[in-house]
Amino acid sequence: FSLQEILIKEPIEKEVSLRLLPGELLLCEANTVYKYMPEDGSNRGTYGKLVCTNFKISFLDDDSTSDDNEPQFKNKIVGENDITLQCVDQIYGVFDEKKKLLTGQLRKYPEILIIYCKDLRVCHFCLRYTKEEEVKRIVSGIVHHSQTPKLLKRLFLFSYASAAPNNTDGRNQTVMFDTLEDWRDELERTKGNVKYKVVTINEDYRVSEKLPLYFVVPICVSEESILKYEGRGIPIWCWSCHNGAALLKMSAFPKEQDDSTSQMQKAFLDGIYKTISKPPYELLKTDDLSSSLPSLQEIQTAYTKFKQLFWIDNGTDFWATDVKWFSLLESTNWLEIIRRVLKKAIEVVECLERQNTNVLLIEESATDMCCVISSLVQVMMDSYSRTKSGFQSLIQKEWVVGGHSFLDRCNHLHRSDKEEAPVFLLLLNCVWQLVQQYPPAFEFTETYLTVLSDSLYVPTFSTFFFNSQHQKDNSMSDESFRTQSGPFRFLTVWDWSVQFDPKAQAFLNNPLYAEKPKPDKSQRKTARFKHQRQLSLPLTQTKSSTKRGFFREETDHLIKNILGKRIGKLINSSDEPPNSFREFYDSWHSKPVDYHGLLLPRIEGPEIKVWAQRYLRWIPEAQLHGGGTIATAAKILDLMEEVQSLQAKLDEEHSQAISGDVHSVPLLRNSSRLSSLFPFALLQRQSLKPALPTSTWKDLEDEEDLVKRDDEFVDLS
Repeated sequence: FSLQEILIKEPIEKEVSLRLLPGELLLCEANTVYKYMPEDGSNRGTYGKLVCTNFKISFLDDDSTSDDNEPQFKNKIVGENDITLQCVDQIYGVFDEKKKLLTGQLRKYPEILIIYCKDLRVCHFCLRYTKEEEVKRIVSGIVHHSQTPKLLKRLFLFSYASAAPNNTDGRNQTVMFDTLEDWRDELERTKGNVKYKVVTINEDYRVSEKLPLYFVVPICVSEESILKYEGRGIPIWCWSCHNGAALLKMSAFPKEQDDSTSQMQKAFLDGIYKTISKPPYELLKTDDLSSSLPSLQEIQTAYTKFKQLFWIDNGTDFWATDVKWFSLLESTNWLEIIRRVLKKAIEVVECLERQNTNVLLIEESATDMCCVISSLVQVMMDSYSRTKSGFQSLIQKEWVVGGHSFLDRCNHLHRSDKEEAPVFLLLLNCVWQLVQQYPPAFEFTETYLTVLSDSLYVPTFSTFFFNSQHQKDNSMSDESFRTQSGPFRFLTVWDWSVQFDPKAQAFLNNPLYAEKPKPDKSQRKTARFKHQRQLSLPLTQTKSSTKRGFFREETDHLIKNILGKRIGKLINSSDEPPNSFREFYDSWHSKPVDYHGLLLPRIEGPEIKVWAQRYLRWIPEAQLHGGGTIATAAKILDLMEEVQSLQAKLDEEHSQAISGDVHSVPLLRNSSRLSSLFPFALLQRQSLKPALPTSTWKDLEDEEDLVKRDDEFVDLS
């Protein structure tokens, strides 16, 4: 484009200062860079400075220092115009109006730089008015520091930990599971300490570098058997159900072995199974997840296709793909994978809850799909895991300490694309399905899950940047990273005060969370089970749903028109679930929901939805002004404020001290001006209505016809 084709904001005259974190260094910069959003032929944007540090890519304009336009939901680490180096997915350059992927050494430098981010942002930078030498430095710097392989200790994580003051929030209630006491407390909490024990045999990692320092095994398993095969073939405890049944996981033996070794390992496994199948242990059911769930490669392939749907370059592209949205969505297979994973978790829940059977999940390393299924089972069955601190403790136990290879699966070092797979993101997508189906059951919100997914790419925290506890401990003991006050300590992502002030943190808490009522002491003796639903579930068939179509009755017609398109068939699997599963599933859904008891997600095709807040938040065309869940939330928050104000007046009249509000909420005044994807998408990001193909406009304007075809729409919100 030319100067005449763009709406130019005058280049900034005052120098905009770059705010650097402790340990952050400026590497290269370029002036007179034009950041813009392609919209219907016009390219609205602003001039500024593009910089690259050892932590982030940042765009500085005169709005960067203005407090007038300060968002309510501000991240103190990563600004609105910042992209961490780990968040960069792909970089394209435009040469003579042709897009080309940028990697390695560059012989020619582009006129336009397009950065596709892992949080689904697409950032366009025009370099036509930038000095040639600055273009070379900034493009080469960004490509090199975000795309080329690097050493672990070159991550900003280490620079920040060495330089930042260690003043973490002492009020963090997350259980870290890095001490013996943490594991013993968890065993006691779940009443698993009768049949299971914490072992310390791996304190110096002499069993395995992949296993944590402390873990739990059946009491009958000897230390010699744990040592024999470096922890492989040993059932490791995850969680105990209220009825005594337990969820276990096991790292399988390599499949390609010689006959004699295979025979020895088979005999060893037979001995283990016999030991833990005798009383006092329940019957044991094994489930090899490598054969019953999609492979990591299938998950990666599906997600790669899926995210392409949300990397929208301009409004015209959005509407062009919207015409065939559902066929494109179904072809990615991502929602089907989410459905299969949720179905597997329900099958495990049935064994534990209804059949009173121990379940042993088996996987090659027991650190990928084992983590997903064990976490989902606990979220469904244990109401503690649906609180914020409980969910964070669960992630620590099953993922961080449990040995999930975050470094490899997120490809933070760009070492090998073959190891990359969005396994943790798959879990968050599954949990989001539960959160949007049963909002009062969760202490946290979908905004919390979105922020948590973003934190995967913020290297100021160690939580998601190591493959194992051993790797982290080994890095911390390195002499080269000692500070004057001794060995440095990494920050944990669970201290949300590092990223958000109290006002912003309020968006992470669910104001409508149905807190667990305190037990009545007079009835305590008669309570047998933790869950309200008893084991003897009636096997009656559930009543068919009375609602027509895919849309709920209260769904706004505008959402139908914008996000709804014809869909030929449900996103469902051809394999029918077994009768016992169907009976269990239908029986549960025929009863009222106990928000502190067992939760089972609805998994029929149209019930599995797209996580709109995460995937659509940067697309102006997908936003609904003054609508969506935020409009409802605004009314609720205003009502809560009024109730709190009245309560304060009552307390004053009775001369009582006013107690602090745990879930302090920010005021959302004038909610009609907010976007449906608030707090991430602010009003300033909205675009003009793009030019649509004639056929598309005809479809959208034919509202009467659309309303008649309720059964052909899907609610993506």
